[in-house]
Amino acid sequence: MDAASAARDRVDRALVLLERRLLELKSRAAGGSRVPDDDLFAPQPSSETDRARIHELEAAGRDAARALERAAEAIRDTLTEQEAR
Repeated sequence: MDAASAARDRVDRALVLLERRLLELKSRAAGGSRVPDDDLFAPQPSSETDRARIHELEAAGRDAARALERAAEAIRDTLTEQEAR
């Protein structure tokens, strides 16, 4: 397996893990029920606990976006190195 394939595999595994963690956080924030983000009838946060959970989800989303950005940059760097050889 070459370096580019190994990097892609690592990123794929990281993405699966991030998706799983985000789904777990969403599930906890929704109290175990799954409500689509675009559901106009979704319950609004009614307590400070709900607001804290929403804040936690938003922070996790931002963290995931930064992690994906770093992973994409690492892949680009690896591919550039492979092309230069």
